[in-house]
Amino acid sequence: MRSVDIIRDKRDGAELSPEQIASLIRGYVDGSIPDYQMAAWAMAVFFRGMTARETAALTLEMARSGDMVDLSGVNGVKVDKHSTGGVGDTTTLVLAPLVAAAGVPVAKMSGRGLGHTGGTIDKLESIPGFQVERSQSEFAEQVNRIGAAVISQSGNITPADKMLYGLRDVTATVESVPLIASSIMSKKIAAGADAIVLDVKTGGGAFMKTLDDSVRLAEAMVAIGTEIGRETIAVISDMNQPLGNAVGNALEVREAIALLRGEPGVSRDLVEVCLALGAHMLVLGRRAATVEEGRRALQALLDNGEALRRFEQLVAAQGGDAEVVRSPDRLPAAAAVIPVASPSQGYVSGIRAEDVGVAAMLLGAGRATKEARIDLSVGIRLRKRIGDRVEAGEPLAELHAGAHASGDELAAISRKVADAYTLQAEPAAAPPLIRAVVTRAGVQRL
Repeated sequence: MRSVDIIRDKRDGAELSPEQIASLIRGYVDGSIPDYQMAAWAMAVFFRGMTARETAALTLEMARSGDMVDLSGVNGVKVDKHSTGGVGDTTTLVLAPLVAAAGVPVAKMSGRGLGHTGGTIDKLESIPGFQVERSQSEFAEQVNRIGAAVISQSGNITPADKMLYGLRDVTATVESVPLIASSIMSKKIAAGADAIVLDVKTGGGAFMKTLDDSVRLAEAMVAIGTEIGRETIAVISDMNQPLGNAVGNALEVREAIALLRGEPGVSRDLVEVCLALGAHMLVLGRRAATVEEGRRALQALLDNGEALRRFEQLVAAQGGDAEVVRSPDRLPAAAAVIPVASPSQGYVSGIRAEDVGVAAMLLGAGRATKEARIDLSVGIRLRKRIGDRVEAGEPLAELHAGAHASGDELAAISRKVADAYTLQAEPAAAPPLIRAVVTRAGVQRL
């Protein structure tokens, strides 16, 4: 079939068949369909949208364009978790051992970060010796033995998505909900999980800035999972301030360990999101009948130390220094810690999460380009969150800086972090953390 006919059909609002979508994606990957025709199709989708059936067909075809992970050798119901991205989002480091301790296998493939901070794989590599590469057989064996493994994505996972995303980035079609949803879900389908829990961020530090947009994206992804036969739910969580107090790779590992150890000073928001997502994972994994039951089970595993022991086993199984569980000081540490003083007194009423994330990237915690190198030791630690009282001169946050940073650079980054905070005279309430839950039955706004 001719690609120009497929483009015309979508331009005119027709629903494309799975065969038409397969022809388009396969032709684009093998080079027989040029960029300019694929760009025309993407723009037609941007304006005309896609049905749930079309989006599911696109997702499957992109998943099949590369390696499909076979998790049939892993016992139990495999439940994956995906976050649409945020600032200080350390949930995978907590959820992998926590959910595994509850009896749900976590066979997770994660990526590296581009932007604010590193991805889950970069964070784990801040643990000395931690190995993120595993063969398929080693991956399955580890999950069966200890319940969890977190490895880097194969270079040949969803090549069609990589090609299409690069094209969308330069043709002003990134913001298409069907294309965003299929991009995310194609990687989840290729990763082989039986069920998927999605953490869709909303707010200033998220890709989707409004709750309505976040709901639309969540509905599209849940519809894809349902159409393909993977039980999928989405939790929409607030990203109007960083989720955790730590923003940066080794710093986020430290906070995850502190959470698992039950130490004070951990962001309560991070704890709450982990319990919410983990409870849904237990329900989908058939280890809890209700979300409330799942939450109680997870809290018990935090309280009795079993989740921490499972994290230690995960680190040891992948060659890492398991002593970091007892001695987090073995993680990379920044050359200097610089307080960011509050210019005035008041109550914190807002923290622009995206600005904090950019400041962390400027310190070296993230990549501005794919080729950039990350300094795993640097980042930002929040000392004040929304609702907290602060006095003039009191630290709002700390910069954890590398030896290479100049005084002028640090002063500019410090101002950026201070400016990210909004203070007011009266006490301020933190925004609701869990905003909605989306299932195939519909949307429950909270």
